[in-house]
Amino acid sequence: MTPQECEAAGRALYEAEKAGRQIGILSEAHKDMTLEDAYRVQGDFLARKVAGGARQIGWKIGLTSRAMQDALKIDTPDSGVLFDDMLFRDGGQVAPGRFIQPRIEAEIAFVLKAPLKGDVTRADVVAATDFITPALEILDTRIIRANATTGAVRKVQDTIADNAANAGIVLGDTRRDPGEDMRWLGAIVMRDGVVEETGLGAGVLDDPAQGIVWLVRRLAGFDQGLEAGQIVLSGSFIRPVECPPGTRINADFGEFGAVNIRFA
Repeated sequence: MTPQECEAAGRALYEAEKAGRQIGILSEAHKDMTLEDAYRVQGDFLARKVAGGARQIGWKIGLTSRAMQDALKIDTPDSGVLFDDMLFRDGGQVAPGRFIQPRIEAEIAFVLKAPLKGDVTRADVVAATDFITPALEILDTRIIRANATTGAVRKVQDTIADNAANAGIVLGDTRRDPGEDMRWLGAIVMRDGVVEETGLGAGVLDDPAQGIVWLVRRLAGFDQGLEAGQIVLSGSFIRPVECPPGTRINADFGEFGAVNIRFA
């Protein structure tokens, strides 16, 4: 994609979010769209949010499970940015019309006490983390999932361009030591009182901390890193759960606590 095409796509995504509508599939309009193009579009989209007053509070990592990578025919996670207007209170309610097609995922969030940059290791991630806490990520899409006329469906390039489908975050109240074995931390996720998904931290690259390692190393290629105080969603260990209006979500993390949200 040309710089002009990336800018136009970023502007279209920003305007779509503001208007609460969806745009067409970018990878269909730009047949040769690469992952690098997708991150350039994402960068333009996010720069517009910052110019509009949004403040970055962290990062999200997506597509960390083998099942999701196989579905999209890729072998690498993706990433997006968390902003201050994405934070929702545990047990709170999402206002009507806030999102277009919301879904949720269960994750472990890392809250940093020190910066991370360069060729880091898991030990570096643990040392830089203040605590881990259970979380829900709210996904949304400013791009249609499928074109009913042509049969085209979204690709990973579309997801990346769309800020990795990120839209909201709900943090739990429980704080745990990042040095413990996170592979066995998991959740039972219920929608309207019915169990929809279950999963373990091991579903995230075999260890949620490895998601942070991947992100820091990717950012190092752009001379960027993570900052103290930032929140990092390490990746979901369940499939996305659809949340139409009226949905109640309860994610039971056992001894790790619980996280709840309602969609009006």
